[in-house]
Amino acid sequence: MFYHVKDLQFDAKVSRPDPRFASLLLEQFGGANGELAAALRYFGQSFAAKNPYPDKYDLLMDIATEEFSHLEIVGATIQMLLTGINGDLKNAAENSEIMQLLKGKAAKEEMIHRGINGEFLVASAGAPAFINAEGAAWTASYINGDVQGDLTSDLRSDIAAETRAKMVYEYLLQFTDDPSVKETLRFLMTREVAHFQMFQAALESIEPNFPPGILQSDPRYSNLYFNLSNGNDFRGPWNEGPSTQLGETYQYIDDPIKHVLETNGLRNQEAQGTDRTEEAIQKLNKKMSDIRSAQVNNTSPMQDMSWNKPLTQEEIDNTNGKSKPFKSTPSKSNGNKKKT
Repeated sequence: MFYHVKDLQFDAKVSRPDPRFASLLLEQFGGANGELAAALRYFGQSFAAKNPYPDKYDLLMDIATEEFSHLEIVGATIQMLLTGINGDLKNAAENSEIMQLLKGKAAKEEMIHRGINGEFLVASAGAPAFINAEGAAWTASYINGDVQGDLTSDLRSDIAAETRAKMVYEYLLQFTDDPSVKETLRFLMTREVAHFQMFQAALESIEPNFPPGILQSDPRYSNLYFNLSNGNDFRGPWNEGPSTQLGETYQYIDDPIKHVLETNGLRNQEAQGTDRTEEAIQKLNKKMSDIRSAQVNNTSPMQDMSWNKPLTQEEIDNTNGKSKPFKSTPSKSNGNKKKT
């Protein structure tokens, strides 16, 4: 159930019309990293989280609803920035007074060809359309890959999405000198930063959350770094020392072609720099499968189903913002580390 409050979450204001910037701002209305994409992304992800992670369902629905609020702010700002155009275009009986606004034919032609998105002029007459700054229509392909039914995967997509949206607002701020618009954009940008942290905290409350999904990685290949580019070679925590999640020592393959040939296309590759074994991996796969399956099935009755089923106090206390089936211990290997 959605309930709409007619006042905006943030009181958007515009000092003066700016149709060119309105066209750019469409990127956050109907673009790949815009507010509509964010709202529907989190809305879609919430369904699979409802039973096994009711606390994360609450988070996703709250943020999805806030993103719809942000879409309303962006749409209202676009509409205000087009003041003087959207009304003039309704003058169907006479030539539009847009000529006076633009001080002549040359300025009008410049607007048509370079100034603002043509969708404003010939399709929506100044109302925000679900298109990006180039006029491409919004598509669900922007977000379908972000809904995978595994919360550890979905939350990582959300963290990345908030990062991209923050950067779009950061770039948009460079294309307007309107202090009122800048204030609105800064609010929206800041909320992306806030959501980033919320999703990150939600991911960290699920243990174990690496790797995404259930199946563990093959210890023969999980810490190999292939030097696959010619030129200056750099070493850092991404290719030497322990890996961030599994604690395995990186194996730096300086000559990948030679190594692939010597290992029969990596089929004869042996695990090095790690304490993980194939036997342990298979046991962990089975354990994780049982836990995740039971986690979903035990919270999803096969009959007399009701989406609005209230949680018991015990269920609320057990969740309490944390979802911890068991905690895995990363490898503590001190395998040989190659230095160059």
